Amino acid sequence: MTRLSVNLNKIALLRNSRESGLPSVTRAASVSLAAGAGGITVHPRPDQRHIRPADVVDLSRLLEGYPQAEFNIEGNPFHNLMAIALDARPDQCTLVPDEAGALTSSHGWSLPARSRELEPEIRTLKDAGIRVSLFMDPLPASMRFARDLGADRVELYTESYARAPDDPALLARFVESAQAAREAGLGVNAGHDLNLANVGRFVAAAAPIDEVSIGHALVGDALEMGLDAAVRAYVRALDITRAAAAGKAAP
Repeated sequence: MTRLSVNLNKIALLRNSRESGLPSVTRAASVSLAAGAGGITVHPRPDQRHIRPADVVDLSRLLEGYPQAEFNIEGNPFHNLMAIALDARPDQCTLVPDEAGALTSSHGWSLPARSRELEPEIRTLKDAGIRVSLFMDPLPASMRFARDLGADRVELYTESYARAPDDPALLARFVESAQAAREAGLGVNAGHDLNLANVGRFVAAAAPIDEVSIGHALVGDALEMGLDAAVRAYVRALDITRAAAAGKAAP
């Protein structure tokens, strides 16, 4: 079963354009979870342009009432992530090598080039009981280095796939990378620009995928469909994929 984790950054970005507190990040989380999302993702950045440390605290408290849901905090461990994560103790931290002023994440970790830097940060998070996922480009040979560092999962950076979902060679590289990660003993997540039109195809091809983190496209769909309906649509897309896979596996 692939878990849908709803990224709330764009909700917070809109909220921050006024001082009214609307739309509410915690309300969006509650609606998403009630609609079937399996978790919530946030990516607090140093400039606090969307998710702020106070949001992380509020969401952590909210999710105590949803024991079946997972809380995933993304970010660069060399910026502001570590203190926030160690305070909130989420289920998972996804370590992303984005620059402080980056518009959005644009590449995965270069391993083993940055392994020495990452190793103590990963150890600190794991010692705190937090599952660690590394944001990675679809490079099969890099997956074993993620495992050597002690990571539990990788999140495949899917922007290139989302830009060219009909490119069979590109999709094959993601499939190969997912397989290499699993063979190394890692779980596999995916995220970045996945949407209703492409998420099912990706998950079906690269299965099993543990989690997809979707924010920008889902919030965009919510402007037309409503947040509850949008989350249900993404959950349904994943359910259809799972049902199709089960049918193929049946004798």
